[in-house]
Amino acid sequence: MGETTTARVGNIVRKTNETSVSVSVNLDGTGAARISTGVGFFDHMLDQLSRHSLIDMDIEVQGDLHIDDHHTVEDTGIAIGQAISRALGDRRGITRYASLDLAMDETMTKAAIDVSGRPFLVWNVAFSAPKIGTFDTELVREFFQALAQNAGITLHVLNHYGANNHHIAETCFKAVARTLRAAIEIDPRQANRVPSTKGMLV
Repeated sequence: MGETTTARVGNIVRKTNETSVSVSVNLDGTGAARISTGVGFFDHMLDQLSRHSLIDMDIEVQGDLHIDDHHTVEDTGIAIGQAISRALGDRRGITRYASLDLAMDETMTKAAIDVSGRPFLVWNVAFSAPKIGTFDTELVREFFQALAQNAGITLHVLNHYGANNHHIAETCFKAVARTLRAAIEIDPRQANRVPSTKGMLV
């Protein structure tokens, strides 16, 4: 069977009264990232998402940071999700499912993904403080909710344990990245088939 050769790239521009977001992704990249959201910790997390998923990401965001980081984080998640969905097309040939327990120092977090076309987030992650530096920890969930909803993926994230909130957040991004990488890989045994008995993923 021949492998899928169509470039799996997606570009999204999203402009609202609150944010201006430009996202480009290449699902078959090397994890190269050029990211500027104006939120330092968020940039660091997105860099982890790109690097460990091997998805090239070019992200430029201008948001209403004089209010808070919420709109910037959520709208970036929306745009990344839409760009990934566009790059996936009909999802032909993908592995579809993946899961991983990821360790980082004292922390372990599990992510499981079904690139199903049906968005759903199960979030079982608790932070012991409301902020990491100036970043609201509740925005970690908001990002993944927006990502899952707009990428059309079922995503489960479970923090088994951890003491350091930076590590908890970072393991969420890294675990999702690694499972996303595995799930969107082309399966050479079914490179020209949609991985569903329905014949479509919606």
